[in-house]
Parts: sequence; structure tokens; C-alpha cells
Amino acid sequence: MNRDLLSLFGLKFNPFRPDIPLQALRLTPTIDSFCRRVELSVDDGGFALITGEPGTGKSVALRLLAHRLQGRRDVCVGAIDHPRSGLTDFYRELGELFDVPLPYNNRWVGFKSLRQRWSAHISSTSTRPVLIIDEAQEMHPSVLSEIRLLTSKSFDSHSLLCVILAGDHRLPDRLRHPDLLPLATRIRRRLLLGYADRDDLRASLDHLLDAAGNTALITDALKSCLADHAAGNFRILMNMADELLCAAAERGSSHLDEQLFFHVFQPPAANPRKKTARAKSA
Repeated sequence: MNRDLLSLFGLKFNPFRPDIPLQALRLTPTIDSFCRRVELSVDDGGFALITGEPGTGKSVALRLLAHRLQGRRDVCVGAIDHPRSGLTDFYRELGELFDVPLPYNNRWVGFKSLRQRWSAHISSTSTRPVLIIDEAQEMHPSVLSEIRLLTSKSFDSHSLLCVILAGDHRLPDRLRHPDLLPLATRIRRRLLLGYADRDDLRASLDHLLDAAGNTALITDALKSCLADHAAGNFRILMNMADELLCAAAERGSSHLDEQLFFHVFQPPAANPRKKTARAKSA
């Protein structure tokens, strides 16, 4: 959103876009508890799992968790950008994330080099490196199995890495496959995100508007209307609010109300002439 539009609405930023400032994200008690539990287990390594349907808050949880972990002394955090990579590309991406030069197409050397780097980091800092993988349901089973082998040391009595896997309902289903049960049984921390209730959706709107600097941007009636039509999904809620913000800007209005909602989202009324014509033909 350009500065003129921000000025029109009295906003510091668009509160309904995915790229809102980190400090504007709403930290719920559930996410806060999970982040604390992961922080407590970073020194021991192992696996953590975030699951939930699209739009239920996984990306927010990951941003908040990554920020917390990056704020800890000596914690090195890396994030996988391409979960569909095969094993060769996966090793290449790990090498770039953790600054380990790896030979092309030699997984054994890559395996040894990464483990040596992680072991050296643990020896000097007493903290495990952290690997975050979003959309992990897209990963090939062979890559997920390789992560388990990479992190395990001394007959599985030590872990070289703290791995956070995040994905939708397909990820737990995938982890139930016999080939991935050894990984599934190693998950120590879990966060299951469900659809939000009406009050939680309204609380999110209030929090974002306060952070953006205009608590009066949306009327109370519209907040309830949006919460009722969002189907418990934060992403749907934000997309509708963003659409209304653009519609209000087009009209030159400085606030959003229920009338605007029905103008934008209510289906157009049927043409009565067409109804009459169909009735006569019948």
C-alpha cells in the first residue's frame, strides 16, 4: 500500500497483508507456550512439529518462533526454501544454509561435512543449530528419512540438530507411513493449530488495528460480520478485510463499515425482467 493510501486511513502499514512487521504479529498463549517449549529443547536438539490447515496461523507461528530462536545467543537458524528438492539439491541447500562447501553429487561427503560442522558448533556453543522446514508435507520421504539420519549421533543418544517441521494435515498422514515412523516417534514438541472461533478472529482484528495505528478503521458491526464470514480462517479474514480496504480507498472513504461489506461481497440481485421472461416462456 502506498503512502497516500496509508495516510488516508491513518495507518502505519497495511494490517491485512502477510508482510506485516514482526512486532505486529499476535502472540497467542498457545503459540507462546509452544515457542517456550521449543526454546527449552534447543540445547538438546530433536524434532518439533507444527500442523494446521491453510490459513490457521502456521506462518505466524514460524515467524515468531524463528525470531525468538535467532535472538538467542549462538543459535544458528536456517530455513529450507524448496521442500520438494531431491536428496542432491537438499544437501546443496543445507551446505549453503550452514556455510559448508559440499562436492557436487557426493552425499556421503556432504553427510560427514555437515555433521562435523554441527558437532563443532555444539562443542563451542553448547547449542544445536536449528533447521526450519515449511510446507514439509511436500518433502520426499527419502529426504525426511535422511534428515533423521543426519541428526542422529551415538546410536541415537544425541541429536546434532533441532528440526521444526510445519505443514498441513498431509504431513501427519505422511509421517504415519512405515518408512517414516522412525522420524515420527522422535517428535518431541507439537503444535496443532485449528480453526479460530469468532472471538479469536475479532481479537486478531483488534490487535492488528491497534498495531497499525487506527483502532477505529473498522466498525464493531463489520468486525462481527467479517468474523462470521471467515469460516474460522485467519487468511480468509485478512483477505476480505484487505479487499474492503481497497474498496474504501476507491470510494474515498476513511473507514470500513457493514454497508461496504454487503456492497462488495453480496451477490448481485437477479434481473426481475429476466425472471418475468422465464416465467412467461414456462
